[in-house]
Amino acid sequence: MLLRPSRRDLLRYGALAGAGTLLPGSARSAPDPWQRAADIARTVRAPVFPARSFDITRYGAKGDGVTLVTEAIAAAIKACAAAGGGRVVVPAGTFLTGAVHLQSNVELHLAAGATLLFSTDPAHYPMVFTRWEGIELINYSPLVYAYKAKNIAITGSGTLDGQGSAEHWWAWKGPWGGTAEHGWREGMPDQRKSRAVLFQMAEDRVPVEKRVFGDGHYLRPPFIQPYLCENVLIEGVKIRRSPFWNVHPVLCRNVILRGLDIMGHGPNNDGTDPESVDMMLIEGCSFDTGDDCIAVNSGRNEDGRRIGVPSQNILIRNCRMKEGHGGITVGSQISGGARWVFAEKCRLDSPDLDYAIRFKNNALRGGLLENFHYRDIAVGEVRRAAIACDFNYEEGAKGRFTPILRHINITRLHARHATRVLDSQGLPGAPVTDIALRDCSFDGVTQPSILRHTERVTLARVRVNGRSVTALDPLQPS
Repeated sequence: MLLRPSRRDLLRYGALAGAGTLLPGSARSAPDPWQRAADIARTVRAPVFPARSFDITRYGAKGDGVTLVTEAIAAAIKACAAAGGGRVVVPAGTFLTGAVHLQSNVELHLAAGATLLFSTDPAHYPMVFTRWEGIELINYSPLVYAYKAKNIAITGSGTLDGQGSAEHWWAWKGPWGGTAEHGWREGMPDQRKSRAVLFQMAEDRVPVEKRVFGDGHYLRPPFIQPYLCENVLIEGVKIRRSPFWNVHPVLCRNVILRGLDIMGHGPNNDGTDPESVDMMLIEGCSFDTGDDCIAVNSGRNEDGRRIGVPSQNILIRNCRMKEGHGGITVGSQISGGARWVFAEKCRLDSPDLDYAIRFKNNALRGGLLENFHYRDIAVGEVRRAAIACDFNYEEGAKGRFTPILRHINITRLHARHATRVLDSQGLPGAPVTDIALRDCSFDGVTQPSILRHTERVTLARVRVNGRSVTALDPLQPS
């Protein structure tokens, strides 16, 4: 049976998200916005599970890397949920599996030396209701999926291996200019036609149950996707070689990503894409990815506006970003809006990292983006600019919706090598506004900043190449 959220689900969640869920009367009226970040850290709590264990080998799983154990894992999860919850244990060994579907009150625990090796056969991923690049559809199940579940977790020191490679999954992207060999050659099938069809269906408001893709459409599944879930913990595990996005919580509340080691340089291998989430903590994670390390999203174009739920109340701290298009990114699937995103004590450094802090939007998306607070950010090397605000992303001005980006506050960002300090390009009639840099330094700068359709950029105690500046030297419009 294919599931999708009811209108009641969306109305209920949208109403709560629109209210800005936080402890009553605390940070909302406080003059220091970082009090709100403290509230997020205090409020978001990991789920607690009964002290019961269900070893998947008791249900017939063999850790030989060859025997398909999908049914054994499903049986262990079912038994655990039926007993009232607990821990499903993957012991040491390599277990070949298809899609894993979590249920409420179940913790999937990968012991030391355990690997869940996900099958490369698309037939092992049944059709489910999901989101793909910000649009609802029926498509292959994510490798690990949960729908409308409460109290779920993936924990341990083991590895989840999606087996994305030039031989499997990645070639479905089609043309791509990334750093990894992804296997596609001219004449091979790819996602482009189906992607365009899906996008048009969303614009035409075709009912979701008629947006059926899967076999022959080449839309890669994400790795881990909890959908409409509450109280989600993903902690400690290594995540490798995703077919597509790595960790993609959608319409979830109270989410923790902690101590994750995420690596995969394939196309669209975003580290995590929180989409229309409320109350989320991302801490102590390492990202080495083929796309944005963190990309906060809230739906694409008409679908994002139809659902209309922003991402908000997200705290990112003590994370490490290596390769990727952007380190801490907002957009571009952002039509539902985003607000109150905080980041602190993060390190971003790689010659293959394009931007440290990045915002992406355009006039097809629209959406209100406001209240972004970043502090104590260490940037080693970035290829392009330390900070980028881009309303020309993809389709740029080819739309009738006004993107809004305002109130970006960055304190104590220190960059050792950034080609530019700031590349901020709004649109005519839709400027980026209110960017404040305080106590920041930028070295290795060789190009002037780009400031187009950007208003109210303020600097306080900012140094560029060792020289104190009160304004950025912008590249003049051509």
